[in-house]
Amino acid sequence: MFSTMYQMLRSVTLKREMVPSFAEYPFNIPAVRHLDEIAFHPGVTFLVGENGTGKSTLLEALAVAAGLNAEGGSRNFLFHSRETHSPLHQYLRLVRGAKRPRDSYFMRAESFYNLATEIDDLDAADPMMLTSYGGRSLHEQSHGESFWALLSERFGGGGLYLLDEPEAALSPSRQLSALALIHKLVREKAQFVIATHSPILMAYPNATIYLLAEDGIRKVPYRETEHYQVTRDFLNHVDTSLETLLGKDELFDEG
Repeated sequence: MFSTMYQMLRSVTLKREMVPSFAEYPFNIPAVRHLDEIAFHPGVTFLVGENGTGKSTLLEALAVAAGLNAEGGSRNFLFHSRETHSPLHQYLRLVRGAKRPRDSYFMRAESFYNLATEIDDLDAADPMMLTSYGGRSLHEQSHGESFWALLSERFGGGGLYLLDEPEAALSPSRQLSALALIHKLVREKAQFVIATHSPILMAYPNATIYLLAEDGIRKVPYRETEHYQVTRDFLNHVDTSLETLLGKDELFDEG
């Protein structure tokens, strides 16, 4: 199922010889400072790590280097509310597969509102625009519903999809549904690169997981991620964990 003959994005390397200084942003963040080469899985690659390690910055730069809009959307989206993305994309070298993506899309939780506004604006000029998103304005739905409409209605087989924290608006049950949807699309030769904190999403079988940390970038098995271990330990020992965090004397005080 994961034959590399269908792989659209093979790897990314940092043009280290071009970097002006690793003491300056964005080159001083761990995800960039330690970047030599990341090889992407033909199906799903996860970028995980603590806040501040640079997952979103790296994913954004990947999207721009691939010809996508920094705030989200497909190649046809040119909007920007504010120029906040870093110049990192200029220092990345993408190695692409022989197969070109039928579709490509960048989804980021941080600027999803701006993306939804752009879709409405484009629909005013082209009434068929919203049909790709279920036929209803994303602004007329809850945050979670609009995220799900994008995932379930807009994405298709043979596409390259870069997702930044897609779990941000999804309930646990919707995250499980997202897993099933990702699997369906991977079977239809789609490729995903996902930055996430969700232990549900990163449970996708056979995916490659890269841990971005202060001391480097390395592959990790799912069950060795902190996300899995902390969640497992908390759910298996809820009362003990809460007592440790909040204090036993006050925890069960009914007032």
